[in-house]
Amino acid sequence: MAKIRVSYEYSEAEDKSIRLGLFLIVCGVVSLFILGFCWLNPTLQNMQCKSANCTVISVQQNGEMFECPFSCGADCRGTSLYPCLQIYVNNSESNSKALLHYNEQQLVMNPKCSYIPPCERDNQKNSEKVLMLQGYWTEEISSQSFTCFFNRHRRPDDVLLMNSHDDNVLLHCVLWPLVTLLVGALIVVLTICTKSLAVRAEAIQKRKYS
Repeated sequence: MAKIRVSYEYSEAEDKSIRLGLFLIVCGVVSLFILGFCWLNPTLQNMQCKSANCTVISVQQNGEMFECPFSCGADCRGTSLYPCLQIYVNNSESNSKALLHYNEQQLVMNPKCSYIPPCERDNQKNSEKVLMLQGYWTEEISSQSFTCFFNRHRRPDDVLLMNSHDDNVLLHCVLWPLVTLLVGALIVVLTICTKSLAVRAEAIQKRKYS
């Protein structure tokens, strides 16, 4: 009876290991599928951005005000206003006028403006941040060329100051799901090999005592 009980417990442990391995394999495959649509495709598109030299043409506020959401605590949320700063630059690659944006996220959030400040509850503070940046670009950068990024096919009239997606994002999109998938496969293979060795050892032991 003791031998039967040990064998049953061992078989149950094997089943749990196999189920865990299969669960990890499924998680890895699903993660690859989801990240492929959510991160990999946008990253590959963004990696088509080319670097260029940009020079400032004009720095101005166009008079429009836009809303931004702020949070000052668990029950303190709302929207405030910030002025629209537009920094127009000359793109050396296409030799054309383009609107500069800090990164692609800000471009998507507000394609009309070059900068979205960290949102404060006080509209005046938002205006001061934008005015400070306007002065910096007017006085410090206006006579200098700097590296910018553009995508001729997606947004030929816009350039980015920061290329937010890079090879690291692509690496993480693929690496961690693959690690999960490989660990799951390794657990399943090791469990099957252990079971096979146990069966052989039991058969050899039976031959000895038969």
